[in-house]
Amino acid sequence: MFTSPYSDVEIPELSVYDYLFASLSDEDLGRVALIDPATGAETTYGALRTQVDLFAGALAARGVGLETVVGLLCPNVPAFATVFHGILRAGATVTTINSLYTAGEIEKQLRDAGATWLVTVHALLAQAAAAAEAVGIPHDRVIVLDGGPGHPHLAGLLAEGAAAPDVSFDPASHIAVLPYSSGTTGTAKGVMLSHRNLVANVAQCRVALDLAATDRVLAVLPFFHIYGMTVLLNLALRQRASLVTMPKFDLVEFLTNIQRFQCTYLYIAPPIAVALAKHPIVDQFDISSVHTVFSGAAPLDGETAETAGRRIHARMMQGYGMTELSPVSHAMPIDRDDIPVSSVGVMLPNTLNKLVDTETGAEITEVGADGVSRPGELWVKGPNVMLGYLGQPEATAQTLDADGFLHTGDVAVYHEGGYFSIVDRVKELIKYKGYQIAPAELEALLLGHPKVMDAAVIGVLDDDRQEIPKAFIVPAPESGLTEDEVMAFVAEQVAPHKKVRRVEFIDAIPKSSSGKILRKDLRTREATTV
Repeated sequence: MFTSPYSDVEIPELSVYDYLFASLSDEDLGRVALIDPATGAETTYGALRTQVDLFAGALAARGVGLETVVGLLCPNVPAFATVFHGILRAGATVTTINSLYTAGEIEKQLRDAGATWLVTVHALLAQAAAAAEAVGIPHDRVIVLDGGPGHPHLAGLLAEGAAAPDVSFDPASHIAVLPYSSGTTGTAKGVMLSHRNLVANVAQCRVALDLAATDRVLAVLPFFHIYGMTVLLNLALRQRASLVTMPKFDLVEFLTNIQRFQCTYLYIAPPIAVALAKHPIVDQFDISSVHTVFSGAAPLDGETAETAGRRIHARMMQGYGMTELSPVSHAMPIDRDDIPVSSVGVMLPNTLNKLVDTETGAEITEVGADGVSRPGELWVKGPNVMLGYLGQPEATAQTLDADGFLHTGDVAVYHEGGYFSIVDRVKELIKYKGYQIAPAELEALLLGHPKVMDAAVIGVLDDDRQEIPKAFIVPAPESGLTEDEVMAFVAEQVAPHKKVRRVEFIDAIPKSSSGKILRKDLRTREATTV
């Protein structure tokens, strides 16, 4: 069993609200918490805490409390922080929803999570309203932050001046958030993360990531994603740093905001690292204020990371995690120049790890003559491990064992320097720009096409070495089915990140005797044809 090089840190028995806001000093109250690039408006920590309390009070006055689940469909704008933490302050549970979801996908998550309220913005109201109506959420329970006919809006709710409620719950068992993840296999499931889970992961990250109150963080990774929620939003607020919010990624706008607001710390996903390393437009901006770039959500190759770091004269770091880990379990340490950026760094404090042989189930405990262990599935135990999957006891049991170890589905090696590298995946998930895509979901969709006899989906690498979904299709005889037709059919029914981006027609999908798709055979086929 592997242990962290860090000493354990104290995990306070507090709610997320109390951990982030109760300890604000007089000096902190005047610090800038949020900056809106669209208007230049700044929100101080004092103003943010007041808004959080007022929003919680408005919700409580309408009956929102410990048993309530509230859907939050909102891009990265300053109001997200107010609403997200206001819901938690009221004692309710937040299920954060991908801003790119279709009405059908929103409906599915609202229904599964048991949400009875929905918060959104006017730009997303069409799909939000359709989903709310489908699950029976009335208009007066659909809050449109920037206003919408017949719906409550943020300014009006804050103006009511309602006092935040007195709520009491056990931080270790009360569910704070229900983000959705496909886990190691299958379709998306609600990940039950307690207040203690979220508090613990921020406390753990504070040791490994040297984010300071003097830093300005460019918040481009979505807050609805667990990476953005914990590492950008909550960690930055706990450290009293300033967040510059971006509703969506645009490279020019990204670089402009860094230059304009003198951002110092960037949390990114690998596609942004590729742009920083290769895109010629980067040289047209002064981004010398950046001292650290931390990549997560998907694997970043070492060569790209090093190229980007050299080009912008910044320290490049990488970490590892998953939604079920709140999400961070490993990160590059700030004081170790000997660890390559191609690795995911070291274990965070308060955690234990195992590497388990995927064939024999035996634990791997030793390194070889080259200083590297044999590869094995990474298992993680710690206070950041989820409570389980909502309403999915079998899926929970498959992922979280009786000893409290989360089976990540990722294959790692341990280096004698105390750090880990992720080398493969046991699981079948595709990670496109940090978003999880379950092949099973796309396969089920494709099989609904009248011209498709059979289908399988795997992840392949595009020209930028990023993973994308590729569909292998057995077309109906003489159907005339085209690649464009397949891609358009999927695109009409899923969020943009789930689109099938390559298609290959095939005579038969390789399957085992039990009918399971042999994805390894498809990967072999792909490798021999590239």
